[in-house]
Amino acid sequence: MKTRLAAVAIALLPTLVASGCVTSRTTVRTWGDTDTEPERWGRVERIKEVVTSRQGDPAAGAVAGAVIGGLLGAAIGGHTSYDRWGRGYTTGNPAGAAVGAVGGAMVGAAASQGGEESRAYHLLVRFDDGGREWFVYHGAAPFEVGESVRLTPRGLAR
Repeated sequence: MKTRLAAVAIALLPTLVASGCVTSRTTVRTWGDTDTEPERWGRVERIKEVVTSRQGDPAAGAVAGAVIGGLLGAAIGGHTSYDRWGRGYTTGNPAGAAVGAVGGAMVGAAASQGGEESRAYHLLVRFDDGGREWFVYHGAAPFEVGESVRLTPRGLAR
């Protein structure tokens, strides 16, 4: 019975940890059609910075860790007793469950802390023929507002 409870706890680990430990915010990206004339001239009209951040949720990680740690602690510290007819009864250890829950909560909270951030720059280019298109660059914007650019088959160039 100990191994069955431990196996169930380990099988539930990815589900409990993955659900609710991280919140994500994403913004839609749109860019222009690249099947244009070989070269179109225009000017950068607008630059929009889009920041996408992922932030961990330590509270959710602590809850998931406490549940898993409590199950594992009870299973590891439990014991089996037999009645006079030879039937076995497995009971968990409350102290092991408590220690496992506390340890699991600490590990879960630490594992789900932190976050990451990515930046994209959306450039709106107004072309000399009257058309407008958005172009997306990750990391840093290679052009400035008002700068003259040309659209080539490989993308925007000076």
